[in-house]
Amino acid sequence: MSLPFAQSVHSTGRENAAQVGVELYGLAVPTYPCFFAWVNKFKEDKCLCVTKQSKNGGRDSVQQLQTVDADTLLYEPLEKPSFVVDSLIPTGLSLFCGSQKIGKSWLMLKLCLCVSQGLPLWDMPTLEGDVLYLCLEDTFCRIQDRLFRLTDEASGRLHFAVASCKLSDGLIMQLGDYLKAYPDSRLIVIDTLQKIRTASKDNAYANDYGDISLLKDFADRHSLSVVVVHHIRKQNDSDVFNKVSGTTGLTGSADATFVLEKESRASDTAKLYVTGRDTPYQEFMLRFRDCSWELVERQTQEQLAAAEIPSALFRVVEYMRDKEEWSGTATELLAAMGERGDLSTVITKWLNEYRSTFLSENGVQYDYKRKYNGRKITLTKCVGGWHDSHDRHDGSFGMPPRAVTADTNTDTVLSSEAESAR
Repeated sequence: MSLPFAQSVHSTGRENAAQVGVELYGLAVPTYPCFFAWVNKFKEDKCLCVTKQSKNGGRDSVQQLQTVDADTLLYEPLEKPSFVVDSLIPTGLSLFCGSQKIGKSWLMLKLCLCVSQGLPLWDMPTLEGDVLYLCLEDTFCRIQDRLFRLTDEASGRLHFAVASCKLSDGLIMQLGDYLKAYPDSRLIVIDTLQKIRTASKDNAYANDYGDISLLKDFADRHSLSVVVVHHIRKQNDSDVFNKVSGTTGLTGSADATFVLEKESRASDTAKLYVTGRDTPYQEFMLRFRDCSWELVERQTQEQLAAAEIPSALFRVVEYMRDKEEWSGTATELLAAMGERGDLSTVITKWLNEYRSTFLSENGVQYDYKRKYNGRKITLTKCVGGWHDSHDRHDGSFGMPPRAVTADTNTDTVLSSEAESAR
């Protein structure tokens, strides 16, 4: 077998074996004493198929791609992703990130207690099973003290360890041995990522992606959830997920990413941001009380989107409930609704911005025409999306033509707005 990236074919160095695996197969290699030992192990697990070069000089061969056609996928019933915590923590690999000493370990212990006893985490059901918590920055004495503060009763299905091998020295094998002893395990928490990694001078992105991929592969093969605790950077960013320490190789390979963030160190409240492949974007407002993170408010992606909609548009929808059609200027619309304050400069923009989403979903069609002496708004009640008459107004939302003949019936209506626009 040709190893073009190896320093020597007979080399047994751990770093060399890992480099060969990444370069040749695009996989992070759990370091064994010899690269071929790793190959043989993964051949048995059907994770990798490699055949050595034949004596007659034939070239290397690998297992053929296993493909599925679209027609099969369309009609074949497949098992949906499962969750250890309903709609929050899926099976697979999750990153849980936050600043140092913000309370990540308290939340992880609460999670472990809930899953091991089958108790809801806040208002979300959990999948009961054995749990392993690798508290690699703590002692058993500190864990005991936290248990005293969090619960009066604990399950024998929750197991702790304060030391483990690193990823490059046999952690995956240790976890495999643990699962043999506790085959009904649902959750493994590793606190923290840095404690199971080794320093490397190789490409940072490749190292990040490789380390997380090893843990993700393990979680996927055993259909359980692995949550890895990690830190965030101090630099500010408009996207909280960009604050995760390290390269995008970490978040890119994880199935779900959580970021716990406080507005200030002294605050007892924090926001938990959640996103993932099978986990919809969510935000949780939490309060730290009596050493436990309690839920204050949960907002789904739909709720967050609704919160961005200007409140005036809700009142427009309510105003149109008993009307088939309304036509006039923005100023007249606000006056008819009894609105206070000067919204005439923004209400037309809001109506246009949300016309195909919020307004349409609530049975209101918005049309707009510009005249040489003003602007005219038309609101029409519709059922099931756009009104049939919408076809008559094609082009109403584009740039107005240079010359438009004004309707004599609307000249008087539009004159007041034309005067105010000058």
